[in-house]
Amino acid sequence: MNLSMKKKILAVVGTRPNFIKITQFHLAARRYPYIEYRLCHTGQHFDAKMSDIFFQELEIPPPDYHLDVKADSTVTQMARIMQGLESVINDFSPRVVVVPGDVNSTFAAALTAHKMGVKVAHLESGLRSFDRSMPEENNRILTDAISDVYFVTEESGRENLIREGRAPDAIRFVGNTMIDTLIAFQQKIDRAPIRHALALANQPYVLLTMHRPATVDNAKGLRMLNALVREMCQALPVVFPIHPRTMKKINEFGLIGDFKSIERLKMTEPVGYLDFQNLVKNSAAVVTDSGGIQEETTYYRIPCITLRANTERPCTVTLGTNTLLYFDQPDFEGFKKIFASILDGKYKKGAVPPLWDGKATERIMAILHDLV
Repeated sequence: MNLSMKKKILAVVGTRPNFIKITQFHLAARRYPYIEYRLCHTGQHFDAKMSDIFFQELEIPPPDYHLDVKADSTVTQMARIMQGLESVINDFSPRVVVVPGDVNSTFAAALTAHKMGVKVAHLESGLRSFDRSMPEENNRILTDAISDVYFVTEESGRENLIREGRAPDAIRFVGNTMIDTLIAFQQKIDRAPIRHALALANQPYVLLTMHRPATVDNAKGLRMLNALVREMCQALPVVFPIHPRTMKKINEFGLIGDFKSIERLKMTEPVGYLDFQNLVKNSAAVVTDSGGIQEETTYYRIPCITLRANTERPCTVTLGTNTLLYFDQPDFEGFKKIFASILDGKYKKGAVPPLWDGKATERIMAILHDLV
């Protein structure tokens, strides 16, 4: 092949979870002389603590394109992403656009590429919560509807796509690129100083994360969360790195005093990837409403209680260390029972799902090389 006919691949990211999924792509692409790989950052997450620090810590080269999209509404945000990405695609002329995850940037990028006649490869395809009230669920379904290649992380993804009528030969079970990142940076994760900074280096604690609108966008949900934190803090310290939207809502509803009054609750600003993974890996348990953290705790075999009625990552429950607890109803007795089993060492041990071995990105790049 003539070098002027390079196989051009464009990855589009916009949020913290997406950054973590593509950290090994530029390294894997270097193994193929005829692949030209470029990265576009939409700017969906623009706060330094939610964006810049992840590029620095995860040694991701600066994006080749930065759309710097800012918007007050989802519709405006997606429209600006599409408009900016149209120029990028015209400039670079990729043969395939890789879109990770399920955020607004994911679907906006997929739709733009599709309309411009460029193949779409969806990373983390086929995951379904079957809850259309979640914005992420709609983004997943719509992205898969126009994708050409489906990279799945677990068997449920393949089953969902087959049920939805996707061509079996377009579905590739490759593993989990988030786990690739976790494995690649394990030594740096172990050296992260966060537990020493929080005076928790030699004692057990619970790690808490909450950010989904269904959890934090109403006073009832935040009061229920406050009650759960008080319950946990009777047994162990709780570390709570607070997402900007969560802090905003806590302040809006006048509940900041209720949280600050809880003894042994350590509230912090968002922390970087290395510090956060150090907290996950060394915790006694994690309580969350996040998707990706369910996978990270499963890999580490750390008990995880997910305060949701559903999960798009069912292997974390069936194989891993995750347990769902429906948060819209304050099942404090159910929570106490699960939490007690963790404290007593009787909680399930879990297993690492197939192909979560640190080599998913290598498999993906080999497939893309043949595809384009």
